[in-house]
Amino acid sequence: MTLDQIFEKMPAALNADAAGGVDATIQFNTSQPRHVVIKDGALTVNEGSAEQHTVAINMQDDDLVDLLTGKRDGMTAFMTGKLKLDGDIMFAQKIGSLFSASALKG
Repeated sequence: MTLDQIFEKMPAALNADAAGGVDATIQFNTSQPRHVVIKDGALTVNEGSAEQHTVAINMQDDDLVDLLTGKRDGMTAFMTGKLKLDGDIMFAQKIGSLFSASALKG
């Protein structure tokens, strides 16, 4: 599974119930920066960097694939320096609950 494939699946993997009332921009700083906007229970994926973000996730591509597909624990990645965050760290802790990891895997 590639990062491109995961970003293609993100809109469908969003848990609309959990995302209700969320208005956030998540910046993913990888080899090919992208940002996702979650608003009104929907998600859009955009190329490049956002002007403003709620939280930025800085990771190597393979590590982010493992994190988003549930193979890597976010707290462990953060504590070992594989995951670096900028912005609302409390929101970052909720990101996992917004997505179905199984939908991102397959």
